[in-house]
Amino acid sequence: MAESSKKMSLFGLTTLVAVNMMGSGIIMLPANMAQLGAVSLLSWIITAVGSMAIAYCFAQCGIYCNRSGGMSAYSEEAHGKSEFFLCSFLYFLSLAIGNVAIGISAVGYLTSFIPWLGSGAIPLCIGTIALLWITTFANFGGPSITGKIGTVTVWGVIIPVAGLSVIGWFWFKPEVFAAAWNPNNIAVSDAITQSIPLTLWAFLGMESAAQSSDAVEDPKRNVPLACLFGTLGAAVVYVLSTTVIQGIVPNAELANSSAPFAYVYAQMFNPLVGNIIMALAVMACIGSLLGWQFTLAQTAKMTADQGMFPKLFSRVTAANAPIIGMLVCGVIQTLMALSTISPNASEQFGKLVSLAAVTNLIPYVTALTGLLVIMHKSNVSGAVYSRNVAALLIAMAYSYYAIYASGKDAVFGALIVMAIGYLLYGFIAKNFVEERPAAMATRA
Repeated sequence: MAESSKKMSLFGLTTLVAVNMMGSGIIMLPANMAQLGAVSLLSWIITAVGSMAIAYCFAQCGIYCNRSGGMSAYSEEAHGKSEFFLCSFLYFLSLAIGNVAIGISAVGYLTSFIPWLGSGAIPLCIGTIALLWITTFANFGGPSITGKIGTVTVWGVIIPVAGLSVIGWFWFKPEVFAAAWNPNNIAVSDAITQSIPLTLWAFLGMESAAQSSDAVEDPKRNVPLACLFGTLGAAVVYVLSTTVIQGIVPNAELANSSAPFAYVYAQMFNPLVGNIIMALAVMACIGSLLGWQFTLAQTAKMTADQGMFPKLFSRVTAANAPIIGMLVCGVIQTLMALSTISPNASEQFGKLVSLAAVTNLIPYVTALTGLLVIMHKSNVSGAVYSRNVAALLIAMAYSYYAIYASGKDAVFGALIVMAIGYLLYGFIAKNFVEERPAAMATRA
């Protein structure tokens, strides 16, 4: 009984899941979605259902597969050793791309404090690269310091976004929302498809929801429920906040805003409140970027520990920080920021989000299909198998649709990256092939 009281409850785990997912993913979305109109809000419904199915399946993978390696290990269960590498490789790149997008979000909010950052492509790029390196250096203190900072900074996005979901309705004007519904007169299906990558972006990170079952009461029940409830909770906040903002700020103004949440608070109250929200958003972005920088380095370290990435990623300091790996990651992200340079923060953000979504969805597909093998090895009951297969099919259908919705440019880019990944694995594959018997080698 005493042992159980020290473990995390369903409510505690659900809260943790929702907070972990929210991060900074929502910060720039209202401006990007406003470019399509309020009709794009319908994509939240599809993404929420698909994300809950994905989160549930990852929770089931975590319960029945005790191997280390997360998504990469699940992928290997169904597709062999090469998929461990490919999943890690694509997820690594997805995190790097996502970090650049988060950096752009932060710079967009910083422009009100430092107008020079919004004066062109070069200042935007310099600001983004500076934030990438600041958060890289800040991680040198190790995971304990990173975790403590993250638990504080995440409230910089939760407070204004969740707050707007509640109090924003007092300023909501139906006529403003109606005018914003479909200003471009595009088909509803096209609007949903084009906005799927944006709404998915807000849910990326749900794969981290399946925490270690050792720290949770009744994990076989509570972990899947927490994943579902946490994802649903985040979805409710996302839908309400992005809906109410469309009924407060005229669509054209919202679409051109580099700091949409700060802008709406300034409209609701005064510029001072807007600046406070802007400061909170910057804090949230930097804190989120700090955490994802460490996750990026840890992904590389985990893969290097398996002998699939260069050994330099495995080296850690006394504080358990993979500093050399972090420096390499910083260089990679700097090159990405330079290669996607654009004078428009919202435009650059949108392109990066689509590419990050595809490079993340492919590991989702390979990892989630591993659930079928994992359940077979665990000899689960027929009822559990049927329930999980139903959830898996929903998760797969959404993943395929999201890949399609990300557009041909993002899919083509991810395909090139995946093809390069197979080549890289070819060079190291010999390390994972059993040696031929001596007699067979002699006859050869």
